[in-house]
Amino acid sequence: MEFCPKCGSRLEPKKSKSGKDASLVLACQKCGYKKPEGDEKGETKVLPKVIQHSPQQLVAVIGKEEQKLSTLPTVHMECSRCGNNMAYVWQVQTRGADESSTQFLRCTKCNYTFREYS
Repeated sequence: MEFCPKCGSRLEPKKSKSGKDASLVLACQKCGYKKPEGDEKGETKVLPKVIQHSPQQLVAVIGKEEQKLSTLPTVHMECSRCGNNMAYVWQVQTRGADESSTQFLRCTKCNYTFREYS
């Protein structure tokens, strides 16, 4: 933490643009004093350019081929539709945080999804 040599207020880091490059300076909010922030050698730091991504770039779409991958854990549970005895299992907190979560099961053979309240 550094203080302003003119008025004694705390210097805060601010971005300063000069042409294409942006650098970091320590600025006083009271009197407007600016000191370039540098390393031990006195060289000023140049800020990297920040790239903003749109929300559409961050959304992952899972296709039908990816959905066929069986990455969920399985349990021995009889399916009420086809009688298969293996099902994928996962848990979701569907009610209040102080209540137990709901366990969902999906048959590995017919993909019938059912739930079990615990």
